[in-house]
Amino acid sequence: MLYTPITFRNVELKNRWVMSPMCMYSCENGLANDFHFVHYGSRSQGGTGLIMVEATGVEPRGRITNHCMGIWNDEQAEKLQKIVEFIHENSESKIGIQLAHSGRKGSTWNNVQIPIEDGWETIAPSGIPYHPTERIPHALTVEEIEEQVQNFKNAARRAVKAGFNVIEIHGAHGYLVHQFLSPLSNIRTDEYGGSFENRIRFLIEIVDAVNEELNENIALFVRISGTEYAGNGWDINDSVELAKILKNHSVDLVDVSSGGNIHGAKIPFHAGYQVPFSSKVRNNAGVKTAAVGLITEINQAEEILQKGDSDLIFIAREILRNPYIAVQGSFEMREDCFFPYQYLRAKISI
Repeated sequence: MLYTPITFRNVELKNRWVMSPMCMYSCENGLANDFHFVHYGSRSQGGTGLIMVEATGVEPRGRITNHCMGIWNDEQAEKLQKIVEFIHENSESKIGIQLAHSGRKGSTWNNVQIPIEDGWETIAPSGIPYHPTERIPHALTVEEIEEQVQNFKNAARRAVKAGFNVIEIHGAHGYLVHQFLSPLSNIRTDEYGGSFENRIRFLIEIVDAVNEELNENIALFVRISGTEYAGNGWDINDSVELAKILKNHSVDLVDVSSGGNIHGAKIPFHAGYQVPFSSKVRNNAGVKTAAVGLITEINQAEEILQKGDSDLIFIAREILRNPYIAVQGSFEMREDCFFPYQYLRAKISI
């Protein structure tokens, strides 16, 4: 199944391998540069079905660090467009971008909050810092929430113009959208807090606004944390209910990760530790999902698909180690996969 095509709207992926979005912390003023051109371009030469560009800030405060990528202005989008055009012209890979806002987890470096004079005032649904030693974030007003929804919409418009095939909204890992979802970080008493329906409102408004910028040639994914590993927090049952609603709002795939919102949460790391979350969402919400997290072996990835636990395989660290894992897997499974014509002399070993 790894080499069986799959279609989202009119976007056909040639195989189920996806390069997971991973921050590279290598931008100045949010601008992609030559490093990113080589980084993403090289993975497309490895036959990966979909390349996902790292978490990209929809406004300056949406970055995690001063060196994270942005798409809040046209210059940033134009830099990204060069990467998109290279991948479209020189491979069979599709390319997506993850639109993100760090919220209270921004203005950091090496996971430590930097002084405000070197960073910025962070924002959140409520005035609760991620770590007790950090500055109290500014609790957004309703008007400011509406501005953030518009920021996501504007970013999506730029991404569409740049030629991206997939837009993913980052609703996981303790960043702004996730902060609204969780009752542990969202203690608001207005229409954006309290009940499940109120806490998901921000994400649903973003989804609807972004969809206004899309058409049938651009797919929409949402990344969520299946659980945050904390009592009385967001859990897998919440994720299933959310996925049902996202499906009804024209979300094509739910990318199921976990954790990130509660400092010190105990996460049971092991091979494929997040796959059961993807499986439960897929099979209980009736929506396509992606599995991610310590998936490192070709046979492991194939087994996940064969068991019906996900529809796509998102790989992160393994594709940093091996940009050609999709091609390598096609050799082992004797399946067809994109191979650069410049490299054809190496396709068959002698």
